[in-house]
Amino acid sequence: MISKLPRWVESGAFVLAFIAGCVNAIGLLGFKHQSISHLSGTATLVGTSFVGMGSSDTWHLLMIMLSFVLGSALSGLMLESSGLKLGRHYDSLLLIEGLLLLVAMLLLTESSFWGHYLASAACGLQNAMATTYSGAIVRTTHVTGLFTDIGIMLGRSLKGEHLDRRKMTLLLIIILGFICGASLGAGLFTSFQFNSLMVPASICLLLALGYRLLYRRRSNKA
Repeated sequence: MISKLPRWVESGAFVLAFIAGCVNAIGLLGFKHQSISHLSGTATLVGTSFVGMGSSDTWHLLMIMLSFVLGSALSGLMLESSGLKLGRHYDSLLLIEGLLLLVAMLLLTESSFWGHYLASAACGLQNAMATTYSGAIVRTTHVTGLFTDIGIMLGRSLKGEHLDRRKMTLLLIIILGFICGASLGAGLFTSFQFNSLMVPASICLLLALGYRLLYRRRSNKA
């Protein structure tokens, strides 16, 4: 339940959504105009390619999907439970995500498909991490489900049911973060091309460092 999550989750969710929006915008603008942070469009392209009406890059698209799953699997492997608690490898996962994005940047500047796969894996890792600690309430790499949740909540409120204002606020914050990240990613890409991935990668690394420092400070006080 959203009420059980700590108050700083809103800030963390905004930043993670910001990262995903930035990465996705760079992917859409720069490399086969392909989304990175979510798979709905990719899965659609795979389906149309089977009947010769869509993209001819079927294996490339399948590898993007597989990479997202492998990134999610890594989160599942490293996180021991769904409870949000200091010391549960969140810093390690954020460090890995940042490194994946940095290597992806280097590969994409060389027009290598592997850069796209690593960026997709980074997004899968992030989305699984957020989903695990929030019980599927927080999804930071795509917003379709968030808009659906908002619609459901509004519909129920119209028939007199209680509106969870904190959850509504959280969903809107995530959507805002994703849009702001996409705006920055688009702006950066016009000047720096794939080197723009340095920004979301650096944010991941700073989050990992901040989390580690917070954990050590809390441990020293205990």
